[in-house]
Amino acid sequence: MFSPLASRLGALRELRGPGELVLLVRVSAFAAAVPLMMHLPLPRAAALLSRAPRRPRPAPCAAQIERLDRLATLAPRVARPLVRPGCLTRGVTLFWFLRRAGLDVELRFGLDPREEHGTDGHCWLSLDGEPFLERRDPRPRFAELYRLPLANA
Repeated sequence: MFSPLASRLGALRELRGPGELVLLVRVSAFAAAVPLMMHLPLPRAAALLSRAPRRPRPAPCAAQIERLDRLATLAPRVARPLVRPGCLTRGVTLFWFLRRAGLDVELRFGLDPREEHGTDGHCWLSLDGEPFLERRDPRPRFAELYRLPLANA
């Protein structure tokens, strides 16, 4: 059985150099703040998250996107319990870092209207109207309720 320490060390072995360690620390610090941000009133959280980057950048290459996705996935393994696992942490974190890297992604939030035993929700990234970095298309199951950036953002 893996101990939490062994799991964390295994995750750190997946890093590809010291530059990725620095970026993992940045990603983890941001991801740890996601639950606090999501307790802000929704318009305030939306304004903070949708804020334009200081300098426009060209869209990142596939390797840069893969790197951010991989590090956002590693963050909960390395920094748990400070970084919570789940779509909200992953989605908000990737939204923030990918937009700053120059990719015009959206963050969408939805609920499963057929959920019988409570409410099941999901958030996902979208690029050019299509789910992005998702294993399965969430749209058949989750009815979209909210999207960032807002139309006037």
